[in-house]
Amino acid sequence: MQQFKTLDDAELAGKRVLLRVDLNVPMQDGKVSDATRIERVLPTIREIAAAGGRVILLAHFGRPKGKPNPEMSLEPIAAVLGDRLGQPVGFAEDCVGPVADGIVQNMQDGDVLLLENTRFHAGEEANDPEFASQLAALGDVYVNDAFSAAHRAHASTEGLAQHLPSYAGRTMQAELEALEKGLDAPARPVVAIVGGAKVSSKIDLLQNLVKKVDGLVIGGGMANTFLAARGESVGKSLCEHDLADTARDIMLAAASAGCAIILPEDAVVAREFKANAPSETVAVNAVPEDAMILDVGPKTVERIKGWIDRAKTLVWNGPLGAFELTPFDAATMAAAQHAAERTRTGALVSVAGGGDTVSALNQAGVAEALTYVSTAGGAFLEWMEGKPLPGVEVLKA
Repeated sequence: MQQFKTLDDAELAGKRVLLRVDLNVPMQDGKVSDATRIERVLPTIREIAAAGGRVILLAHFGRPKGKPNPEMSLEPIAAVLGDRLGQPVGFAEDCVGPVADGIVQNMQDGDVLLLENTRFHAGEEANDPEFASQLAALGDVYVNDAFSAAHRAHASTEGLAQHLPSYAGRTMQAELEALEKGLDAPARPVVAIVGGAKVSSKIDLLQNLVKKVDGLVIGGGMANTFLAARGESVGKSLCEHDLADTARDIMLAAASAGCAIILPEDAVVAREFKANAPSETVAVNAVPEDAMILDVGPKTVERIKGWIDRAKTLVWNGPLGAFELTPFDAATMAAAQHAAERTRTGALVSVAGGGDTVSALNQAGVAEALTYVSTAGGAFLEWMEGKPLPGVEVLKA
């Protein structure tokens, strides 16, 4: 049920195309340390350039708080982008005004130009109509390829679409199509795996999912809060005891919606939070008072695999245990590999996202094997929470 226009609907030849991308990449010692986000926008840039469009890239970097800050300049990224793209990428030292305007006027069809950090202007995050119209003056067409910034109503993600014909780029399109298969119009049964440290950061998410999925697997530190709410002693485990009522409300809401909640039956516990700490596997009703739960146990893993086998759609956000420490990564790795295997056979549509989730799937070596892995932390989470995303809403036809 596609409601947004894509590049297939756009006239690009000879047009100045303002393309919003996500170049907020990790940097170390002034060099790009992970180019994943750069790689993801290359297909859209190439397609527009090949069609004879003049590609004018808009992006933010870091949090300069509305003022120029040389440490957050996009200039070093232009060279890396040009290298990956295989053609020169120009750079303008401002994203509006005479500097940007002069360079844009000299562009030829197929050229690529990166404008300086949009957040060097306070009007960007304020979604100031005057700033949006200054940006719009540089282009004829607006394309948004930055799903990861779509949950922000900023001038370059939402305001611009009020001024120019607007389209989704290929990365945005792929993300929206994958998300539609995940929760908006999924093949059933749908199973969600939600992990991570705290229930408090995922209350909205859990409340939305119990209305939409058939089975909800809860792992990570947040499972301890549910176990404690059910009356289990969780020893020294990370646990938000003050959210016991919230956890019980979510379990009641799941019961009335016909959603099964899958909590750990057994757990891997240790006395200290460090890699290879001495550990043992116990039933969740037998956690020693001086120990902490750091992963779900093998019985629980088998049960999760059973739910993955039953599912036609899997949505995943957050690890099942302390995956950054061996051997407490075992459950997350086993579930990830099982989901990848089911996806490879065509039996499962698997959509995953969120920072820790992406790291865990990379660690398991299966990120490429799932149907779609979103790198868009905040926007992915807000979509899972059922919230409208301003940068997507404005693209709807």
